[in-house]
Amino acid sequence: MTETSTRVACCQYAPRVGEPEVNRARGGQAIRSAAQAGARVIVLPELASSGYIFRDRDEAALLAESLDGPTVTEWGELAADLGVVVVAGLCERGEDGAVFNSAVVLDDSGLRAAYRKAHLWDTEKLVFEAGDAPPAVVTVAGVRLGVLICYDLEFPEWVRLAALAGAQLLCVPTNWPRFPRPAGQRPMEVVRVQAAASVNRMFVAACDRVGAERGVDWVGGSVIVDADGWPLAGPTPGDDELLLTADCRLGEALDKAISDRNDVFADRRTELYGATEKGWT
Repeated sequence: MTETSTRVACCQYAPRVGEPEVNRARGGQAIRSAAQAGARVIVLPELASSGYIFRDRDEAALLAESLDGPTVTEWGELAADLGVVVVAGLCERGEDGAVFNSAVVLDDSGLRAAYRKAHLWDTEKLVFEAGDAPPAVVTVAGVRLGVLICYDLEFPEWVRLAALAGAQLLCVPTNWPRFPRPAGQRPMEVVRVQAAASVNRMFVAACDRVGAERGVDWVGGSVIVDADGWPLAGPTPGDDELLLTADCRLGEALDKAISDRNDVFADRRTELYGATEKGWT
């Protein structure tokens, strides 16, 4: 199985807040370009349907779409026409009118999974309801594919849930705000991606965005990382729109051994992990 590779793409571009038709066109163009480059799994940024910096919850609600709305419908048609898997961020309108920061997985058979971001970052808490379901993990194109969104990746317990559910490739639509960092250093967001891949022995494709939006700049740090934690494509942080592709031997993520005597799953001692604050001295 390790002899077979799957080409994975991250489409780093600039969604525009409040312009859904423009975003559908940009997303469609990105998906087609990635498919033409041979990608079988294509990841778009967080909230690719709507943009990110909302003035308030009311604006987000106006831009939110249901899972059978025009954006997901178009992404699904492209997945079917091109024979690809699409993972993309959606401003989702729930059945009860709640608004969620979501990601969808589509293949040639339609919508395969929808995941609602569980860990909300900063002012997202003023706009969205938090999801309460585990990370989405689904088998598509013969691969176990997991989905998280941006800040979710900073919670090792949450990433491990996806890994334990068999995810070989973790797809992470992101919008990483740019913060100062020491000269010459990688963005900390990229370091976390590499760590998550390494400690779980799985591939990770994190797709960031670019394009200043209402005073916020972005890392532009999209990266595709192998099961050892090493980048296969990216990162090249900055303001450029990019199409990253990497041929990933995803079967390698099924092997959790890191030495003749060590296995990142088998070596877990879960009986020791239940300590509460009262148990610490």
